Amino acid sequence: MSLNVLITGGAGFIGRHLSQQLAADGGLVTVLDNFSRQIHGSKPPPTHLSYVNRLIVGDIRDRIVVEDAIKGQDVIVHLAAETGTGQSMYEILQYEGVNINGTAVLLDCLLNDCHRTAKRLVVASSRAIYGEGAYSCAVHGTVYPGARLVKDMELGAFEPRCPVCNHFCQSIPTSEVAPLAPTSFYGLTKQVQEQMVLMFAKTLGIAAFALRYQNVYGPGQSLQNPYTGILAIFSNLAREGKPINVFEDGQESRDFVYIDDVVQATTACIYSDLVGSHRFNVGSGLSTTVLQVAKATVAHFASSSELTVTGAFRIGDIRHNTASLFKVASELNYQPKWSFQEGLTAFLHWAKQEGASSEGYERSLVEMRSKGLLLGEGTR
Repeated sequence: MSLNVLITGGAGFIGRHLSQQLAADGGLVTVLDNFSRQIHGSKPPPTHLSYVNRLIVGDIRDRIVVEDAIKGQDVIVHLAAETGTGQSMYEILQYEGVNINGTAVLLDCLLNDCHRTAKRLVVASSRAIYGEGAYSCAVHGTVYPGARLVKDMELGAFEPRCPVCNHFCQSIPTSEVAPLAPTSFYGLTKQVQEQMVLMFAKTLGIAAFALRYQNVYGPGQSLQNPYTGILAIFSNLAREGKPINVFEDGQESRDFVYIDDVVQATTACIYSDLVGSHRFNVGSGLSTTVLQVAKATVAHFASSSELTVTGAFRIGDIRHNTASLFKVASELNYQPKWSFQEGLTAFLHWAKQEGASSEGYERSLVEMRSKGLLLGEGTR
């Protein structure tokens, strides 16, 4: 299908894969990206990308750049954002500026451009907007705990408590009707970003989709950005034979979703006939513990890295997450195709060919300790 599609942040991990798929489908893709050093390194930005029709090197907060980028577009996919729960807790103005102000600039341009052609808007939201998400209490059924207590975690009690009876409770899949209660500033900015897009899309009279991505991974993700996830961190440490320290008790879990499945869900929104505003979880529907990931990574590389479960914890982290996929399966016919084992193997095979450096991760730990955001055993 021939569509003109603008992807903000389109040179990033998800954006590159999405651009390539849309180009293969016959779309004309424009990418707007500022080539952040934290993600792309210190190399100068390219002058073109082979799989896109037009590359614009610029900032989502620059109104002149954004006004130019939206011209003639049928669809806008808004991926441009700062990511990382830990970093967001001290780089507050940076996260506010890019995630919230950048989105405001995009929407303001759309609202005030009399020649606007976009009929569909997709925004990358995040499961972080749920905070802890849904849990089951033996007494009160489905509940939604708030942020965990530092005094509990200092004693090694990492599970959330029921907000009614204060007993520990068990994680269950979180659906789109769950209340929004982010525990990190990153999560809060994604919540505001999502709500802004859906609100103003209604004003514009265009279809809008907020995709609540879970933990996205796969070949091509940044290995030098310490805020892109534990798979990149563990693969770097394992290849260098350095110790791998696992936070909490290692039983914290995540819903890891492979990049191809994320592209599947995103393109489904782009080509969908749905009108109005929609919110969808995009995940695998399954959870994997952090300790399982660490062990599998060390085994894949036959690494000499020593695994230690430290009991340390980060302020703003959640304990578990698993996405309910009922809504996205019903309305977009989305079904994840990649198992975690298949996806992890593909990612680690790719990572093996790339350079490994854990310096950025080690710096990030120093920063978090200095801000009082990394606590517990093993933080010294």
